[in-house]
Amino acid sequence: MFDRLQKPFLTVETGEAYQPIRLTYDLDQTEGVAATLEKLSCLQKNPTPNSWSWYWKEECDDLHFESLNSFRKNLDHPVRLGTVTLRNNKLFLNLPSFKRACMAVPFFHKMIAAQIAHVHHADFINKVFALDERLPHGFTELFKDEELDHLLHQRIEDYHKVQTQCENASSAEEALSILSQYTHTEAKKRLPYAERYVFQIKESDDLDVVFLGFYIYLRGRELVAIKRWFGEAGYSLADAADETIEAVFGGMGIDIIE
Repeated sequence: MFDRLQKPFLTVETGEAYQPIRLTYDLDQTEGVAATLEKLSCLQKNPTPNSWSWYWKEECDDLHFESLNSFRKNLDHPVRLGTVTLRNNKLFLNLPSFKRACMAVPFFHKMIAAQIAHVHHADFINKVFALDERLPHGFTELFKDEELDHLLHQRIEDYHKVQTQCENASSAEEALSILSQYTHTEAKKRLPYAERYVFQIKESDDLDVVFLGFYIYLRGRELVAIKRWFGEAGYSLADAADETIEAVFGGMGIDIIE
């Protein structure tokens, strides 16, 4: 444990923890998506068919990383933020950090019409990595659809069971007690290695609220990973929720890494 406390975890160029995350978009017009991507100057075509690198320049030049203290952009060598791939009638955006995913979702929502493509879910890793640790080889190795779907459906099923118990409770106090116990138990659970977040966006939704919800969800999990890296084995999502709410709704100092 002492060795770990002395060893920093792996970070990316823009300062945040390295935590692989993949955004998956459903496509309604595959050709329309490709045409839209080709027009973006912040994307550069890769040798692999239907693949682009996303760079911190041009249309996304004003994206702001509060975690940076002394980083200076090099206009001749812009930072590569992630990769975009079209495959099997899906669009995949592979990114090395939660912060970049939180910035990518509203950015690409603005750049790609919802009638052409819309974000469906995000797959991510609930840990940080040592500088000398073997990193997973590719996102295919990291994320198994069957496993992630099973985990997601299990959690939905558990929630619906609690919802039914609350609806059948004999009093409001009993329902509140059931819900409180469920929330406490969930917050204390050990997070799975890989997890899936599903976006459920309706036309009437306030997108700023949707994007903030995604940020808060990832923020809590990143805090848990980092705190436990530094030896706080008992740190849970409940603790992370308290810190996140204070940061977001208190001082409004919103950032993935402080």
